[in-house]
Amino acid sequence: MTETMMETTLYSLNEESPSPEQADRRTGERHLTLFRVGSVVIDKRRELCLIKNISAGGMMIRAYCAIEEGDELSVELKNGDPIKGRVSWVKGQNVGVAFHEPIDIIEILSTSMDGPRPRMPRIEIDCPVTLYIDSKPVQAKGCDVSQGGVKLQIAERLENGGKDIGVSLPGLAPVRASVKWQEDGYAGVTFNSLMPLAELVAWLEGQRGPVRKVG
Repeated sequence: MTETMMETTLYSLNEESPSPEQADRRTGERHLTLFRVGSVVIDKRRELCLIKNISAGGMMIRAYCAIEEGDELSVELKNGDPIKGRVSWVKGQNVGVAFHEPIDIIEILSTSMDGPRPRMPRIEIDCPVTLYIDSKPVQAKGCDVSQGGVKLQIAERLENGGKDIGVSLPGLAPVRASVKWQEDGYAGVTFNSLMPLAELVAWLEGQRGPVRKVG
């Protein structure tokens, strides 16, 4: 049975805004896209948009109205204040927005996860991750993390299915998990139980400095 991979809004602690090259990354047929809904206010009109990714310095949205490079606008997330910015590039429906001032991604993330939520946001990371498979440590690189699991870049072939493995993020005790999918040097690992939000936010706070140095 073929697993369907879920593509959701990606959060990043980096202060740089998304680049046009990110708009060229195509989603495969096996990806289910569930991007966060927002609204864009431009020329005193309000339109819906999808938030594809968001960093401290900007975001990439999928727009459903005419937007041109250089336009001034504001983007509102659900239950959030307007974030003002300027359009830095446009590629089809994909629009890159550079914020006038950096935002606190962890605060945005925490607010977005209050109350009922249909999906768990993914947060971009760049750090070593250790897997424990039959007590043998296997090294990988973390690409993004949520309360429900982690996406890895890994060279070793893993066994998909119900087999339990251990996953250890830097500074955290190993947790039990299973491999959900693996393709083109990447793998999706699902935690057997959700990581508590407070624990995830505290860990991200500790990663904030190292993440800002990446690139």
